[in-house]
Amino acid sequence: MKWDWRSAARAISRNDHRNALAGTVAGLGGALAIGAMEWFSVAAHYPLAVIPFATSIVLAMGSPEAEPAQPRPLIGGHVVTALVGLAVLKLTGPDAWAAAAAAVGLSILAMYLTGTFHPPAGINPLLVVSGNLPWTFLLAPVLAGAVLLTAFALLWHRWVRRQPWPQRWI
Repeated sequence: MKWDWRSAARAISRNDHRNALAGTVAGLGGALAIGAMEWFSVAAHYPLAVIPFATSIVLAMGSPEAEPAQPRPLIGGHVVTALVGLAVLKLTGPDAWAAAAAAVGLSILAMYLTGTFHPPAGINPLLVVSGNLPWTFLLAPVLAGAVLLTAFALLWHRWVRRQPWPQRWI
């Protein structure tokens, strides 16, 4: 049986969720992004557990047309929620029993108000408060990671999938 590359390319460009090849390409993109994240975590001496991007990668690779997978919510959601977590931590301290819950709830509100709703970013305030993380967490890994993830998704979708991405920047 002859392999029809044009059919495969069309399935990938459509992001056909029922096509194994499209899923393989999305999975490969996610694996490469996670590998780069793992390298970054080792190089920066940050445990991978506090780098909150695995679910963002799944969203950006698997459902690139979804609103939360666009750059504004992808970057903004992570930054906004980390800021909220850091502010709550500053106000309550790490031992307040309700601080993590309040930080997550306030982060949801902040993402709605700023138009940056990105569900995977909801882990940021929990990590910040429960881990008593410093303000530098906002720059690295959060801002740097979100920008790098967006750049990776841009290159992946345009070069590998041959599709325009993002649908909108802001």
